[in-house]
Amino acid sequence: MMRTRNLLVAALVLAALGTAGVLYWKRSAPVHAALVPPASLARLAPSKPAAVAAVSFTGTDGTRHTLAEFKGHYVLLNLWAVWCAPCVKELPALARLQAAVPKGRLEVVPVDVARGTPADAASFLKAHGAARLPAFIDADLGMMRVFGAYGLPLTVLIDDKGREVARAVGPADWDAPDAIDYFKALTGKR
Repeated sequence: MMRTRNLLVAALVLAALGTAGVLYWKRSAPVHAALVPPASLARLAPSKPAAVAAVSFTGTDGTRHTLAEFKGHYVLLNLWAVWCAPCVKELPALARLQAAVPKGRLEVVPVDVARGTPADAASFLKAHGAARLPAFIDADLGMMRVFGAYGLPLTVLIDDKGREVARAVGPADWDAPDAIDYFKALTGKR
């Protein structure tokens, strides 16, 4: 009888310690593991979340736009120029990414900083396999200054609260299957 009681007490103590260990481990683990960009997006480095400045750019109809218009959606802001070979090469990949991730979840916003017109940018996008993307220009280079772009392409990931959360200096494989999966997972969390 005494031995059974001792075994029961030992079992209860072990169960309590096991439960405490599991709870302690659970409390130390993050509730939501952060999504890490895949290898195809190795250039996409996390930024400390910071509000994006109110800088404007021009659309094909001549209307001035700001990034605040996209609040509530993730934005992939891409600063590019017609004379930038890596920029031109990645534009079709950005168009394929936009086609793969529904608008409303991710908005790819390409802004031409080459001082052309919006019509020039639209024609260029069409001629280079990126006609699905909207055409915007930054004629006064305000976007370049605000985002500290010293090289192109510069791509900035902005969350649905309007904060920069990551950036990529240089081209990336935006339409790689693992990149598309990453953006679907990232923007699917609401």
